Amino acid sequence: MTIVAATALATLLDFRYRQHHFAQNGRPGEGKGCDGSDGASMVLQVPVGTEVFDHETGELLADLTEPDQAFVICRGGRGGLGNRNFATPSRQTPDFAQPGEPGTERTVKFVLKLLADVGLVGFPNAGKSTLISRLSNARPKIADYPFTTLVPNLGVVRVDDECSYVVADIPGIIEGASEGAGLGLRFLKHIERTGLFLYLITQDLDPERDPLSDFRTLRDELSKHDASLTSRPSFVVVSQIDRPEVAEQVEELSRVLGSEGHTVLSISAVTGAGLDGLRRAVARRLQAQGRWGGGQDSFLDNSSES
Repeated sequence: MTIVAATALATLLDFRYRQHHFAQNGRPGEGKGCDGSDGASMVLQVPVGTEVFDHETGELLADLTEPDQAFVICRGGRGGLGNRNFATPSRQTPDFAQPGEPGTERTVKFVLKLLADVGLVGFPNAGKSTLISRLSNARPKIADYPFTTLVPNLGVVRVDDECSYVVADIPGIIEGASEGAGLGLRFLKHIERTGLFLYLITQDLDPERDPLSDFRTLRDELSKHDASLTSRPSFVVVSQIDRPEVAEQVEELSRVLGSEGHTVLSISAVTGAGLDGLRRAVARRLQAQGRWGGGQDSFLDNSSES
């Protein structure tokens, strides 16, 4: 039985409703010296990005990150040999044979982690779904209440005819997400494969919250989930700069976060301000990381990333 990564699949839903799979048995030998036939191989398709774990030990057996990548999860048993295989000149009709052996059985667990170049993280209602709809071909559900996004959204951002990358819009992370609060813990695993983070912040209507504290909370929750995540390349994206109260804060945020080594970009998904600069800044950073094999050298220039 072989597991193959298929680009046509996006979820593991089929395995929720059918959890047991059996390969076909071989056929026994027949009369007149006829051999039995082998059982047909079984191929199970899973989405690209699926991890395969041994259910008993928790060992990672395979990480299927490439299209058509395959892993043999169970092997069929050795076929038997009929009595004619043991015939000799002095014993032409032996009364014994070699029985076949049963195939292997295994219980595994599939875990799907999205494959995306960029992870878009932020609080609920920070405007992540709106931004990904403006940057890419994704059409997520958008509404003015917390946790509108209940599943991660993937969008392809095209910069020009030769350059595109995939952005994952991760459902809202809140304080305590790494401990199970809100939806964050359920989806934090999906950002583990991303090469670059966009921290989306803005001036919230809640007077007890501000963009700087939101950014620090997001970083803290990512660090609690996996300390290595905060060392990934990132941009801080201040959204809704079409609002005067937000525009007034950009310079101060850039000064404070810039002193800590963070690059701050400002955009408005409503008016489109800063979106092209954001697309190209991300493309340059991904190219610098070697996320593409070549052909995008035009993005590696000395121009400003903002």
